[in-house]
Amino acid sequence: MLLFGAEFLSSGLLTKNIKIQGTTILPVILYGCETWSLTLREERRLRVFENRVLRRIFGPMTDDLTGEWGKLHNEELNDLYPSPNIVWVIKPRRMRWAGHVASMGEKRGVYRILVGKLGGKRPFGRIRLRWEDNINMS
Repeated sequence: MLLFGAEFLSSGLLTKNIKIQGTTILPVILYGCETWSLTLREERRLRVFENRVLRRIFGPMTDDLTGEWGKLHNEELNDLYPSPNIVWVIKPRRMRWAGHVASMGEKRGVYRILVGKLGGKRPFGRIRLRWEDNINMS
């Protein structure tokens, strides 16, 4: 029996740990994250998505005092799943990729793209963060 989407996340056939870390959510979300140039808005959206998936996996909980069912709050999610949030998983991967590219020779295309400077003008408005800017901030 194949499960997709919300059915998969709320299914009791797999353990919660497998749904979160195994071959399901994190590898799919983090594919290619080493090369992402994240803004604060994108980081927030990733955290919101992660919390939404965790709420679906853990399901509603009953309140100890009133006995009513309710949605888990972020603090409760952090207690149930104490691993670092998705942004803190991306940063070491990005640093590892930067070290890998830096060790490449100067003739490799990836290295030239990483350290190269593009000509021309940038558009008006706030300057977009480059991948290199994110590495320097990390």
